[in-house]
Formats: sequence, C-alpha cells, structure tokens
Amino acid sequence: MTLAATLQRAHLAELTPYASARRSMSGGAVWLNANEAPVTPVLAETATQLNRYPSFQSAALNQAYANYAQVSAEQVLSCRGSDEAIDLLIRSFCEPGQDAIMITTPTYGMYAISAQTQGAGVVDVPLVSAEDGTLQLNVDGMLDAMASNSQRIKLVFVCNPSNPLGNNVNLVELKRLIESVGDQALVVVDEAYIEFAAHELATNRNVQALNEVSQWLAKYPQLVVMRTLSKAFGLAAIRCGFALANTDVIDVLRKVIAPYPMPQPCLDIAEKALSAEGIAAMQQAIAETTAQRLTFVEAIANKPWIKKVWPSCTNFVLLDVENAEQLVEQCRLGGVLIRNQSAQRGLNNSVRVSIGSAAEMQQLMEVLP
Repeated sequence: MTLAATLQRAHLAELTPYASARRSMSGGAVWLNANEAPVTPVLAETATQLNRYPSFQSAALNQAYANYAQVSAEQVLSCRGSDEAIDLLIRSFCEPGQDAIMITTPTYGMYAISAQTQGAGVVDVPLVSAEDGTLQLNVDGMLDAMASNSQRIKLVFVCNPSNPLGNNVNLVELKRLIESVGDQALVVVDEAYIEFAAHELATNRNVQALNEVSQWLAKYPQLVVMRTLSKAFGLAAIRCGFALANTDVIDVLRKVIAPYPMPQPCLDIAEKALSAEGIAAMQQAIAETTAQRLTFVEAIANKPWIKKVWPSCTNFVLLDVENAEQLVEQCRLGGVLIRNQSAQRGLNNSVRVSIGSAAEMQQLMEVLP
C-alpha cells in the first residue's frame, strides 16, 4: 500500500470520483455529451469554444509546468492557486475532529484557516531565532509535537521562502524534518516565492536553486511542493497554482478536486506564461523587483522609526517599527496600502511592504515619516 493510500481519509479509499464529460471521454468532432450550448451567443463572433467545458486537467499546461519544475507531468496537479491546493490536501488527508495539521508561526494564515474550516486540528510549533537573524524551523520541537499530540498530524506545512518573514528556510533542517517524518505525514513545502529566492543564488548562499526541493520528490514520497503563477509571473488574477507530488498523492487529490477546476482562458494564459518567452519576461521582472527592493531597503535603513529590517529574498520586506498601526494609517491616508503583520506570533509592531514599480515605491517614500 502506498503512503498516500495509508494517509488519505478512510472513505476516499472507496470513492469513485465524478466522471465528467471531459474526464471520461476524448476525441470526436461533435461534442454532445456535456449539455453545453452549441455557441456563446453574446460572443459568437469572437469566442473560441467558450461554450465548452475546459479539460479536467490540461495536458499541455501540466506538461509545461512539469518541464519548468523538472518533474514528470504525472506529478503535477493544476488548481486554482496554492489556496486550493492547501484546501485539497486537508480535505483529502485530515479526518474532521480526528486529524490535525502542523504550522510554524509566523507563517501564511490560510493553512490554519483551511484546517479550521474542515474541522481539522492545528498544532503550532513556532519558528526559533537563528544566528543569522532569521527565524527557522524548530525541527526537534516539531518531531516532539508529532509524537505527543492527541490528534494525528497528517500534514506539516512549511512556507519556503517564508511569508511574512521573507527569508529562505535552512534546507539541511528541512531535509532532516522530511526524513524524520517518514511515513507519519506529508510535508508540504509552499514555494510561492521560490523564483525570487532562486534569482539571488549567485550572491546569497542562504537561498536555493529553483528546483532543488522539487527534485527531492524522487527520493521522498512524503513530500508535496506547492507552486503558483501569482507572484513572480504576475498572474494573481488568473488563480493558477500547482501541487507537485508523487503520483499516489496526486491520484488522491484528483478524487477531491472539482470536475472543471480552471477556466479555459486562464489555462491559455498560464500556458503562454510558461513558454520560453514568458519565462524570460518573468526573470527580467524579478531582476527589476529585486533592484527596487535593494533600493528601498537602503533608503529606509536609517529611519529612526524602524527597529529592524528583516532579511528578504522575496518581493516584499518585513519591517519592525515603533507603531505599526499608526504607520499603516499614515500610508493609507497618503494613498498607499501596506500590510500590518502585528497579529502574527512574535511580530509585534511589524509591517510588510510589497515591492512595486519605481513610481509606486517613490510614492511610498513620499508618505513615509
């Protein structure tokens, strides 16, 4: 029995997923099997098959992302952003009222919210201070919590690079965690900001190559990697993300995902973004964003109201400030929105600033105290 088969919710073992018209049949020149309209009336002259349901999983898109991530297409599930991947994993592997997920605060909030929505427990093992000024995984504490928690922990979520901190996770410790967890749970590494970290590999020894962790899938059946086109590719509006995992995990997720998870126009845009031209444009945009981040950090470094500028390899910077609420409000009144992160564990009076265009960053500088 595979790892995914032992960890999945018990009732899914007998579940036969819905066989949609696109999923169950292919080929044919006349499609009369899905109760679709023959045309799109309002767009009849310009629409390209908008009257047809999209593929359950776009073979072209999944292959394009597999090539980009250096995995096989069978290890890719495309979905509506990483948020849907989080939800699918919890719905697939956590029995409500019995199982739990593990998070490492401060971290992305949707892990806990999705678990709570599905009735799963949330076990928090906070990050700990490291010598380089970052916060890092407390692997020993995480393993102790897995062994002692009353609910079985099925999913361990690790945000790498970290949101909201901005730094890369220590890969030696991440690998130790994965190996120590073994077949007890799935370790889910959320790489939403991985392209920004990989861009800095030549100058920053604390970051990682684009596909370093995704290559671990060949060795670790308990590993899941989440990716997105929302950040570096600048496509947040199309809601396109990916779960990368070994085929037994992907097969379980395919039981739970919606019959037609992504609209065809979004699939088309995503596929174009993953072309050679699209990837080159993305990399150029990352270079520009990184330059803007470095300029911003240098410009604010000596501001008296800043207590700490957290190290970042992403498209945002976390700042410890004297009064976060007051600063956020001052920026808002000046027409610039930044994010108050003070509710996060250990981040009292902290704000997160996304790196925008040169004009946007100049406007921010004009409204900062």
